[in-house]
Amino acid sequence: MRKLRSAVLLIAVLAGTAASNAQVYPSRPITMVVPYSAGGPTDTIARIMAERMRVPLGQTVIVENVTGAAGTLGVGKVARAAADGYTIVIGHWGTHVVNGAIYALAYDVLRDFEPVAMIATNPQVIVAKKAVPAQNLQELLAWLKANAATATQGTAGHGSASHISGVYFQNISGARFQFVPYRGAGPAMQDLVAGQVDLMIDQAANSLPQVRAGTIKAYAVTDKIRLPAAPDIPTVDEAGVPGLHIVIWHALWTPKATPKDIIAKLNAAVVGTLADAGVRQRLAQLGQEIPDREQQNPQALFAYHQAEIEKWWPIIKAANIKGE
Repeated sequence: MRKLRSAVLLIAVLAGTAASNAQVYPSRPITMVVPYSAGGPTDTIARIMAERMRVPLGQTVIVENVTGAAGTLGVGKVARAAADGYTIVIGHWGTHVVNGAIYALAYDVLRDFEPVAMIATNPQVIVAKKAVPAQNLQELLAWLKANAATATQGTAGHGSASHISGVYFQNISGARFQFVPYRGAGPAMQDLVAGQVDLMIDQAANSLPQVRAGTIKAYAVTDKIRLPAAPDIPTVDEAGVPGLHIVIWHALWTPKATPKDIIAKLNAAVVGTLADAGVRQRLAQLGQEIPDREQQNPQALFAYHQAEIEKWWPIIKAANIKGE
């Protein structure tokens, strides 16, 4: 009888400990993997989010840059991580849509992750180094066609959002130029500012600070409407390349099978962060548009993600874009 009571007591203690552990998540720092280099648009957004998310979570959110292969190394690391909520990934249209169409991945971009929340959306901006003589998009097209053998576009890597945008731009406009891949948009932008490459089609988060500083030129945004953060930059439709619409969106995921209560806590932290006036202002300055509250839940992200795959995969595959 004494042994039985001891066994029952041990079971009760273990059950109580397990329940306690489940209730105190997170009990240690969380790592947010950024699959691109420091200083790029995804890294910038990640650091804004991580800084504020620590308040509701009660733990530090550490940003870890895992670069290479157009974001597949960082995303793959999270796909293989323990489903305990301590390793999350910030990704976007390139990492979670495009890469699934052009690479033979060891993970499924939709099914091997648990959606947490959409963070923000923004179009690309067509920008060039200051030495390019063109004053508008039509003049830029003329300049590119006249310098097709030497003109260069910097990208965040082969198959990245900036690369796909450049291919789409070529298809629609007829312009030709050489692609120069980097290990992220940050290094590519550094070389654009330095005049080492001629052109980028880049996220507003990365480009607008340089445009405002006067270190590069902006020609158009790849959307149907102008950016509230940069109302002087025309849309591609207004500038003469109608239909070049590419909106980059950022979101958070955890590894597949992460418990729902953990997802709920992470989602609540994102929702609270996006409601913060200071965060909203910082994201707006980067040209980011925050989704409506009803679009910030995991179910909405999954539906949007799936729709983007259904839209873009046929376009990418028809262009025969392959990963390297």
